[in-house]
Amino acid sequence: MRTSESKRYSRSDMVRERARLREQGQTVVFTNGCFDILHSGHVTYLQFARQQGDCLVLGLNADASVKRNKGPLRPVNDEQERALVLAALECVDYVVLFDEDEPATLIGEILPDVLVKGEDWAHYVSGREVVEAHGGRVVLAPLVAGRSTTGTIERIRQAYG
Repeated sequence: MRTSESKRYSRSDMVRERARLREQGQTVVFTNGCFDILHSGHVTYLQFARQQGDCLVLGLNADASVKRNKGPLRPVNDEQERALVLAALECVDYVVLFDEDEPATLIGEILPDVLVKGEDWAHYVSGREVVEAHGGRVVLAPLVAGRSTTGTIERIRQAYG
């Protein structure tokens, strides 16, 4: 069994690993996000994503990217903490940090067979074009009602001021 540390890859290492996986005929699934405060909605989503293929690559927004996308108070947990926690999940095979606001460039480098995004992003899936142009498919994951990082933060604020 791989450790949390051994699941964390640089972009260039992940591109090389993707080539190895392709040679083995593995179906590579990619998803991405901030995953700032891990909750049951995240876990359910990641388990769903992993079921779409042989291995799951998780593109994790780096701290600067989270701040630009979510605001100056985020992330609550820094990128190294988030990467460690996510890599510890059985359903996650690889974690790769990216600094951009969206993962289109990383997706173009990895070229996954399956791209998974939550159904709340049905209007726009970053990287869709390149995945479909290379014969891959996009799968929209169902959401878990009432579970979100924003909701978790709000419940903490209400409970502790």
